[in-house]
Amino acid sequence: MLENSAQRLGCTMAVGALLSSCGGGGSGSSTPPPPPPPPPVTSNLMRASAPSSFAAGCNGTPQTGTNFTNAEVEPYLVVNPANPTNIIGAWQQDRWSNGGAQGLNMGASFDGGHTWTITSAPFSSCSGGNAANGGDFERATDPWLAASPDGAVYALSLSFSGAVLQPGSSSAMLVARSVDGGVTWSSPITLIRDGDQFFNDKGSIAADPDDAHFVYAVWDRLTPANSGPAWFARTIDGGATWEAARPIFGLGTGNQTIGSQIAVLPGGTLVNIFTEIDVAAGGSVSTSLLAIRSTDHGASWGAPVTVAQVLSIGTIDPQTGANVRDGSDLASVAVDRSGTLYVVWQDARFASGAHDGIVLAQSTDGGLTWGAPVRVNTQANAAAFTPTVHVRDDGVIGVTYYDFRSNTSDATTLLTDYWLATSTDGLNFTESHVSGPFDLDRAPIADGLFLGDYQGLASVGAEFRPFFVATTAAGAANPTDVFIAFGPSP
Repeated sequence: MLENSAQRLGCTMAVGALLSSCGGGGSGSSTPPPPPPPPPVTSNLMRASAPSSFAAGCNGTPQTGTNFTNAEVEPYLVVNPANPTNIIGAWQQDRWSNGGAQGLNMGASFDGGHTWTITSAPFSSCSGGNAANGGDFERATDPWLAASPDGAVYALSLSFSGAVLQPGSSSAMLVARSVDGGVTWSSPITLIRDGDQFFNDKGSIAADPDDAHFVYAVWDRLTPANSGPAWFARTIDGGATWEAARPIFGLGTGNQTIGSQIAVLPGGTLVNIFTEIDVAAGGSVSTSLLAIRSTDHGASWGAPVTVAQVLSIGTIDPQTGANVRDGSDLASVAVDRSGTLYVVWQDARFASGAHDGIVLAQSTDGGLTWGAPVRVNTQANAAAFTPTVHVRDDGVIGVTYYDFRSNTSDATTLLTDYWLATSTDGLNFTESHVSGPFDLDRAPIADGLFLGDYQGLASVGAEFRPFFVATTAAGAANPTDVFIAFGPSP
């Protein structure tokens, strides 16, 4: 069911007789004016992103669509376990309206996130990709990071050219490696590269926290026949080589996976959690979260276990009905030091289907069985969306998300806040304000108002580090920035 996937992924896809444009886009040949000075930040909020360094026309071929210069979206964050003051972020830089971005930027900080060095890996033409280094793609999207215990950092990109599944298009999952804390990046290794018969989508990457030899990547591989099995690749030698990619969970025509994320349990067992979208003979669609396990570092995988049914309805502007592109149909996954797994997602079950909230389910037996979902967000009467979960070393669970509790009846604005809810048991949550309200109506448009299909969250000691996108007061010249939040965490 590519429609659901299309609305959430790095490429905006419209499904008709064929999937339409994902890989094109352009804002014309004129050079945009320089952005105005960025808005001030508070003492507990720091900007990580910077104005774009990508030149107009850096894609190398004419593009279609609207390019939102200086729009950063969809960030991810990791802390270097070999040096906790070293934090590495990644995000889409200069988002396109019809899919992907000019490239992916990385940010490296060596003081816990207070100052940043902006870098990039050659995942697209705009960031130095070419045929010689394997990064010869028009656009890049879906940034994901993983850090190994030896300090090596891995970045995963979905890189693509052309319109999804259209003649002449191509897509790939690329991995780059940094051994200096994210300051410089290797040429990418291609895990898979396909032409127009497949589209590789929505990847994630995970490192074994105890053994630097093992790093795992997983994604879905879509076909024109509306199927999308989960695919997998691994390195067992610390990134020197990667094994050939292969499917690890398949579905029939008209059904697909999306949003696979691997959690590595203590001892090395892998749990891949993903969304399954099923289409019945009559055309009805059901969506569930599933988990599959591997006890041999991904060499083989067991049968799926159902985590929960997904009852999300998506997010809209309550005044205008305009679509907000959010993280519905996607989950966020974390595991603590004891091996307890936590999964969060958008779901309307606690609002009688009126709007989405944030729910969490947990497993204390390595993903074999799961408890009933519980509500995380405290304001039941306000739509909440795009959750991210992380567990600190002391076992405290953190969940971040956006909501509309500050919104007013003014149809010209969509006031939005960012929140952190914490818990020691996964059942009871205390909420704290991270940022906002800001006006979501100022966000770039990519199948709706778009901040990202996911956001970042990590921790340093006893502090969570939310890593997220918010709109700015600068308008179209600088629609969004990536921020990191500091301060005592509940």
